[in-house]
Amino acid sequence: MRLCFLVEEHYRYDGMPLDVARQLTAWGHRVDVLRPGDSLLAISEAVRAGSHDAWVLKTVSGGPGLTLLEAAAAVGLTTVNDVRSIRGVRDKALAAVIGRTRGLPVPVTYAAARWERLAEIPAAEYPLVVKPADGSSGRAVRLVRSPDDLLEVGPQLAGEGLLIAQPYVPNSGTDLKVYCVDGELFATERSSPLHPGQGVRERQVPLPGSVARIVAQVGEVFGLDLFGVDVLLGPDGPVVVDINDFPSFRQVPDAVARVARAVLRLARSGTAVSAPAEPAAALVPAGHAAYGQLGFEERDLL
Repeated sequence: MRLCFLVEEHYRYDGMPLDVARQLTAWGHRVDVLRPGDSLLAISEAVRAGSHDAWVLKTVSGGPGLTLLEAAAAVGLTTVNDVRSIRGVRDKALAAVIGRTRGLPVPVTYAAARWERLAEIPAAEYPLVVKPADGSSGRAVRLVRSPDDLLEVGPQLAGEGLLIAQPYVPNSGTDLKVYCVDGELFATERSSPLHPGQGVRERQVPLPGSVARIVAQVGEVFGLDLFGVDVLLGPDGPVVVDINDFPSFRQVPDAVARVARAVLRLARSGTAVSAPAEPAAALVPAGHAAYGQLGFEERDLL
């Protein structure tokens, strides 16, 4: 099979998904790696070529890779995950609405384009967790304990775009991260970014049945096959506080091979568009002869 991996600069040296690309290459598949944040690409020609069985995205929220993936989907090419599903979870405000509407245990969520408007949230809702709607990797997540605290924390969030605020869920200071690899679920625990002093070593843990049912429902609601869910075990039961497409899969046993097999299955189950082959030169970003040195060729798409 021939696959195209879209990898943002933020993940340029990350094992996930580059180790997956290496594994697929070792199995005899061709993997082209495109860095949409660091290339000039003839996007209309690259997407029109239709020469890949599937496109896979590893990007930060708001990164340029999602546009390219959406372009591929728009002309009928297979994407992993489904591009509509990715958009649904990348926007945390949208994800909260979809999740609560479909019965997932998601906190009440407020949204404001300016942090000053968060002052209108009733005092009874504090403490609050405030973060950018397009945030990723824990960027700009703040625990706001009181309306007075908001006056101090708020200016730090200026320029972050749309913000969301949710009532803080009392918990032990440990996050439960559940990864789904094509239907298989794996649970890990780690210190919460809001409680960095806990010092919990990240490790695989047993998955409670109640959490497994919720995570499976997340996959159904959002149409995801490769994803992660951050769950807090609050006083009223599990609460979903974040959903990530194509996460790190840390602590998942044999993660690289598992994810690689899942990518292949999903690529085979999709419907690729047949198109006339394009000259390789038409797909090379201006000024770039090849991409980095990863152990597989990145002349790719390029």
